[in-house]
Amino acid sequence: MRGYMIFELEITDPDAWAEYRKVAGPLMIAAGGKFIVSSEKIETLAGDWMPATLSVVEFPSFEVARDFYKSPAYQATLPLRDRASRGRGVLVGSSL
Repeated sequence: MRGYMIFELEITDPDAWAEYRKVAGPLMIAAGGKFIVSSEKIETLAGDWMPATLSVVEFPSFEVARDFYKSPAYQATLPLRDRASRGRGVLVGSSL
């Protein structure tokens, strides 16, 4: 079962976001994660949901994704992410 991190974020500080990505990106790649969706354009199809950005990161398994997110190295980046953005995220397991 693959693991997918799905985040809806509003970038509030582009400079801090760029700094966060420089640190978090290599950590994610080293853990086996890869972006499969990084929104450039979003159109609402149902309801009133209109996220500012939407991203999906695929990992080899649910457990690998969870271990990455909970790792001390990634947890150390969260204050920077929180300074740079606000939003929501979920971890989803799927065998598709």
